[in-house]
Amino acid sequence: MSPLPWHDIDTVLLDMDGTLLDLHFDNHFWLEHLPQRYAELHGVSRVMAELELKPLFERHAGQLQWYCLDFWSAELNLPVRELKLETAHLIALRPDADTFLAAIKRAGKRVVLITNAHRDSLSLKLEKVELAPYFERLISSHDYGFPKENPQFWDALHADIDFNPARSLFIDDTLPILRSARNFGVAHLLAVSEPDSRQGPKDTAEFAAVGDYRDLIAGL
Repeated sequence: MSPLPWHDIDTVLLDMDGTLLDLHFDNHFWLEHLPQRYAELHGVSRVMAELELKPLFERHAGQLQWYCLDFWSAELNLPVRELKLETAHLIALRPDADTFLAAIKRAGKRVVLITNAHRDSLSLKLEKVELAPYFERLISSHDYGFPKENPQFWDALHADIDFNPARSLFIDDTLPILRSARNFGVAHLLAVSEPDSRQGPKDTAEFAAVGDYRDLIAGL
């Protein structure tokens, strides 16, 4: 990966899950813990639980309700917030993410968190990992009513924080979201090579990817 042109970057927009935080927590919760607890609480087999959950997950993926704990609590008749607490010990920073955050803040960059996470998920993670002091704003897509995949999210974000897309860096682990940001005009885009520490590197298609956050600090 080429060094970032930090002299051309004023604003750094950062995703949370899979970008700053290890995606293992979320993957484990949605793919392992939730199906198991769904089976136990609804009195069905684990296989049946997965058969019932899979089409629901597929139907709502990439939409705002996919990220909404209130929606899933009602849809599944489960206390999703409380179930998340049962695995909260898995919430963890990706290696050297805090080193990177401290460096860009010291360099005087404007740093904004933009996440699709529901406010309750965001609060839970901020209780476990001290992220808030690094950011000017902590923005959930639920604040605007559109997920980051939707072009209307970017219009709302621009109206809210008045950033210059041509002088902004955005890092995210989800390719459709990076493409949405690119379509809006965000000039500097990076994917994440290994969002889940237990699953190995992923294909980041046309996007350069960060593997080690220390590599991004060069030239700051």
